[in-house]
Amino acid sequence: MIIDCHGHYTTAPPALQAFRDAQIAALEGSSEPPSLESIRISDDEIRQSLEGAQLKLQRERGTDLTIFSPRASAMGHHIGDEQTSAQWTRACNDLIARVCGLYPENFVGVCQLPQSPGVPPANSVRELERCVDELGFIGCNLNPDPSGGRWDGPPLTDRAWYPLYEKMVELDVPAMVHVSASCNPNFHTTGAHYINGDTTAFMQFLTSDLFRDFPALRFVIPHGGGAVPYHWGRYRGIAQDLKRPPLAELLLENVFFDSCVYHQPGIDLLLRVIPAENILFGSELLGAVRGVDPESGHYFDDTKRYFDALELSAETRSQIFEANAYRVYPRLRAKLAAR
Repeated sequence: MIIDCHGHYTTAPPALQAFRDAQIAALEGSSEPPSLESIRISDDEIRQSLEGAQLKLQRERGTDLTIFSPRASAMGHHIGDEQTSAQWTRACNDLIARVCGLYPENFVGVCQLPQSPGVPPANSVRELERCVDELGFIGCNLNPDPSGGRWDGPPLTDRAWYPLYEKMVELDVPAMVHVSASCNPNFHTTGAHYINGDTTAFMQFLTSDLFRDFPALRFVIPHGGGAVPYHWGRYRGIAQDLKRPPLAELLLENVFFDSCVYHQPGIDLLLRVIPAENILFGSELLGAVRGVDPESGHYFDDTKRYFDALELSAETRSQIFEANAYRVYPRLRAKLAAR
């Protein structure tokens, strides 16, 4: 089986965005806040939104299952207040649950969290519990910067995050570290802010003893780890200068990387630097880059092709495409067995 660990519902029916637009209009004082009951999306609309997009590309590219979450750039934790985020998050997560119910062979859910600037991460615990226990999700997306590019909250290693981490360990679910849209014009959302978030999270982990406190905690850093694999020597050297343990000992039992890297040399580098047991296949379908690469004639985000072009052992190929996903997302195997 080929498991794509990184997919977003970027093609959700328009009614979801209409709800969000109504939320924002209410924040601006031009209308009353909308209710969740105002979102009217039929099963047929969900099917139509997927059949010509994610499902079509799954078939064409030879992937079997996508770990699926709400559109990351739309999480928008910096918009409104805690109540705004709570309602928007519930709407998005409930829609993911419906997708997974309609297509259990193709999708399994991962939730966004109702984060909001200045609000304790502990306040996201209830929604995580609901999504795992009631909706059958197997993980969450965790925004290290709910401010949307201002980076004025505590780092991921601060004890303010510990109640959420305790619940993640209790539920045995990982988090993908994933920022949302940038409200800072200095940082393009997908080209800069995403990569900044990935790299920043890794550096925060490197300088802390978080995994001594939570040895069973697991994070996936997406987009190939941001700048990390390219600058692995820099991080090894920084760890050495700071008298930290070697990176493999310090982080690689708890930190994993996906393969959302959109050219062959990037995938080659990722595999040369990061151990295969720490790489999960991912494509970000449908994500930040959707066009065709004129140099190859194929879509940039058809990441399976990059692995197909490599001479990998059967064991390594199985690790990246399937086995590592089971290890990082332990609830996945039971989910597949139940279906």
